[in-house]
Amino acid sequence: MSDFLDFADRVWRGAEDAASYHRGEWRGDGLQPVADGVWMWPAFGNVYVVPTDDGPMLLDTGDQRRAEDLFAVVRDLDDRPLHTAVYSHGHIDHVFGVDPFDRVAAEQGLPAPRVVAQELVVPRFDRYRLTRGFNTVINQRQFQAPGLEWPDRYRYPDLTYADELTLDVGGVGVELRHGLGETDDATMAWLPDKGVLACGDFFIWASPNAGNPQKVQRFAREWAQALRWMAGLGAQVLLPGHGLPIVGVERVAQSLSEAAELLEVVHDQTVALMNEGALLDEVVHEVKAPSELLERPYLRPSYDEPEFVVRNVWRRYGGWWDGDPAHLKPATSRELAREVAALGGGAPELAARAGELLDRGEWRLAGHFAQMAVDADPESVDAHRARVKVYRELEQRATSTMAKGVYGWAVAESRAALEGNTREEELRAKTAGRSTWAF
Repeated sequence: MSDFLDFADRVWRGAEDAASYHRGEWRGDGLQPVADGVWMWPAFGNVYVVPTDDGPMLLDTGDQRRAEDLFAVVRDLDDRPLHTAVYSHGHIDHVFGVDPFDRVAAEQGLPAPRVVAQELVVPRFDRYRLTRGFNTVINQRQFQAPGLEWPDRYRYPDLTYADELTLDVGGVGVELRHGLGETDDATMAWLPDKGVLACGDFFIWASPNAGNPQKVQRFAREWAQALRWMAGLGAQVLLPGHGLPIVGVERVAQSLSEAAELLEVVHDQTVALMNEGALLDEVVHEVKAPSELLERPYLRPSYDEPEFVVRNVWRRYGGWWDGDPAHLKPATSRELAREVAALGGGAPELAARAGELLDRGEWRLAGHFAQMAVDADPESVDAHRARVKVYRELEQRATSTMAKGVYGWAVAESRAALEGNTREEELRAKTAGRSTWAF
């Protein structure tokens, strides 16, 4: 067993923390052998390299920042032109590694690599170009990455498929299957002769990212169905979109099945309460994910949270309205906050109440009052100080990247208001010296 797979084994057994890999451990150490004839490029979005008789094949291609590094290590392994690259889905941390291969092929007068993807990758890229500014803002917030700029140019696929596609790439058989999950354009790649399953972001060594508050619809029920299908393949090696390989038929089946169970429980509880006529507020606070599953090293809510999945299930079946009549055509947040402040003695009183609630451990209520204080009087020093204190505490207590990003953004906004800086300057100061795109 290689040192890398030994590390993965220790993480599975709980002897090492999975977060150490997400923070960047093993990145930059080159390709790692993970199965017979399969190599892994550990990265923010993992890449898998399969040498074939016709040249190398890539399963996913990584992000823009390390595209040149990926090109170099693949050429060191196999200096023939890249033959095929398969996108597991269209997220930008998985589709930006082809450019150097395209460039060199053009310079040498050789055919460009063939890029294969599920057909909905194409409208995804079109949508990304349409909403480039919005995606810049929400991803800066999610990852607390003030310098992040959403791309406006994409490497579109050369070959697309709808439901299933079987490829033979230089003697290596690859069976591609579409599934709904984190995205609507997701591909599972099964290499039956090698017993290797590359599942993209269907499995990420964290609670499934089926609830992201700032992104488009995710598909909890269909995601669980895809996980169940994969669990039945008998794969010997699972290669995830993020996180470490899982080796062993039993371990692969267990990890996929338990991820499916987690989604099924959250989905089914949510639908049951919806069918009883519950409001979204009631559903969010009544649905409970199994604690024993969330304690698994590969299902901890370190990126997304089951609570957010509940909201996405509601959105899928119930639309945007939460059932509260006051929220159908609401006043603006500032109008409501000003009226509450007028009843309570002003924004400083709301700010003081936020601090009292925080001291009592009532974190969610404290967040409401701190935000209302700022909304009631955006110039109030007391309000911004309370917002910094409350949301800094919420950020520190949050387990997921999603929550930390939103809370940290609020802290930076109020610090900027207090110190006369821009929000971006505050975020840059806060994140100086560490990678802001940490999974």
